[in-house]
Parts: sequence; C-alpha cells; structure tokens
Amino acid sequence: MSESFSNNLRSLCSERVSIAQVCREIGFNRQQFNRYLNGGGMPSAHNLRRISQYFGVSVETLVADKNQFSAEMDNLEFDDSRRTRHSLDYVFEGQARHLRRYLGFFHGHFRTPTWGENIIRTLVWLREDKGKVLSHTFERAYSEDGSVRQKTRLLGQVAYQGNRIYLIENANSEDGFISSTIMFPAHRQQINLLQGLTMGVATRPRLTPYASPIIWKRIPERISARRSLEQTGIFPKTSTAVDPVIRNRLIELAYPNEFVAQIG
Repeated sequence: MSESFSNNLRSLCSERVSIAQVCREIGFNRQQFNRYLNGGGMPSAHNLRRISQYFGVSVETLVADKNQFSAEMDNLEFDDSRRTRHSLDYVFEGQARHLRRYLGFFHGHFRTPTWGENIIRTLVWLREDKGKVLSHTFERAYSEDGSVRQKTRLLGQVAYQGNRIYLIENANSEDGFISSTIMFPAHRQQINLLQGLTMGVATRPRLTPYASPIIWKRIPERISARRSLEQTGIFPKTSTAVDPVIRNRLIELAYPNEFVAQIG
C-alpha cells in the first residue's frame, strides 16, 4: 500500500507548480511530505483525508494499485466531460483540481488600440476559492505627457478544458466591460510562459472592441506582489524592460488594429 500511495502521490504532484506549493497549501512540513513521496511511511488517517480533499480524489484512489488508480483518474476526466446543465456555473466548479499548477502571479503582455504600438504589462493573479479558481487582473498605464491615466481591476473566474485556460472577467470601470481570454500552454508541463488571445474594449477614443495576442510570464515566488505591481505599465515595443522573447513574439503576431478594421 505504501508503494502504491507514494507512486500515486508523485503522479498527482506532477500536475502542480511545485512540491513546495503543495506542502504550503495543504499545510504539511516539506520533510514530512517527502517521506510520503519516497515511500518512507504512510500518513495518518486524518492526513490521508487532507491529501485526498486537496487533490479532489477519494482515499481509496490514493492507495489503489497502478491500474486502478489510472482507471479512476480517467473516470474523473470522463465524468467532467459528460456534465450538462442549463447554467454555465458548472464550467467553473471544481476547476482548482485542474488549475493548481497555474496558481500564483503572472505578468500579462499584450497590445491595444488605446496605446498604439506600445506593449501593456498587467499583473494577473490566479487563486483558489472553494474549489473554484478566481482571477484578479490589475492594469496601470500612464501616457508620457500624463494626459491619460488608466487604472483598471478585473475580477473573474477561470476554467480549464482541453488543455486551454479560459478567463471571463468583469472590469470595475464605469462602463463595466467584460473581457475574455484564452491561454493555450504548449504542453502540460509548460507553466512559466503561456500564450493566448484576449478580447476587450479600448478606453479611447471610444469603447472599440479589439482582440490581441497575449503572453503570460510567471513571476518567481521570491518577488512580492507589491513589486510585481510596480513593474506593470506601458512599454515601447523596443523596450529592453520586456523579455525579448515576449517582445519579438508580440511584434510578429497580428496587431489589434487589424482586427478592429475587420469588424469596424
């Protein structure tokens, strides 16, 4: 049982950002958790329940043999895909199980008609709340002459389907616009640099809809949220303050005005 449990636990942890984050979120000492991972001992019944609740699986699944564990995990994915309701609420329920490896802070980079050829960098925070994953996006932008000051906070919910991350967010601005973002990781282990498409509205000269490529870059845990927010803003497309991989990719991809022209 101990060997099966450690193998299953390692498999579940491989879907998360890091072992350190798992320990922190469950509330386990890292040394103690390493013993479980290495097959050095079984947790108590209480701790076993804590682990099962965190990963969204039963205790029986945690200690099952390899074949049974794989079958149970496949059944979980199958059940998720078969759920149907009249409301879209179910889309966001229980998503923490799929998205825990993406929780934390990212810098989002994209371009909008509001800021011409510049790149806007935002702060994106994904956090878990009662089995759901909530998003908080902070935008701060100032024009060089100080004539335009833009501070926007968007709150939303996040879902994971078909290796795609979906965000629906509502702004706290006067117009209260809704934005939609789809991120598509290159593969399940790629969590540091994510690429996608975001759609929203420009703030000037009028609320013009636009769509733009967007790239998220994970922020290391050692950097505080306050410091991460200070690093947001507007950057020229040639700015060395923007990761060259991100800068070059955004320049290569279609500019948002092309989309505006098509729908205008």
